[in-house]
Amino acid sequence: MIRIVARARLAQLEADTGAAREQARQTRREADEAFGRHVQELHAATDRAERAQTAAAEVGEMLSHALEELAASQQELLLRDIEIRRLREELRPGPREGDTLTVLLHYGEPHTIYASREDAYADTATHGADPARWVGERPASASMWRCEAFIYDANSNGFRRVHMPTPKPIEGAA
Repeated sequence: MIRIVARARLAQLEADTGAAREQARQTRREADEAFGRHVQELHAATDRAERAQTAAAEVGEMLSHALEELAASQQELLLRDIEIRRLREELRPGPREGDTLTVLLHYGEPHTIYASREDAYADTATHGADPARWVGERPASASMWRCEAFIYDANSNGFRRVHMPTPKPIEGAA
């Protein structure tokens, strides 16, 4: 089929084509502007993401450093705790086998307990008592002042006299 196109129709088609081209240019301009805005937003989002990633890496590094310091502090606290426990045990050992005490007796009754005989002599000498007069074989109850040494006995969990008095025979005992 052959169609004959009139000038008016041809002019109309050219006008429609020009309008379509203008509309295509307008649409392309709008699309380019939208694409430009999209690219700007993409760059801004990428920049924010990179800054966030950098900040996260810095925070991760700071956290890692803080965890190392925490571990070192915990180790130091553990060592100090062990040292404190050791010192407490050292300060509170309780008596050990062979430890001695000296008891100052006044007419046979306990008066003062000293860590050593020398401590007892030094203290009582400051009060005017003469330790040289404490020597003798008289019973403790007959002596005004007398020192008795006691030694720790682990079997009895207590102290006993170093020199036990000679037992007196009981009448009629064999």
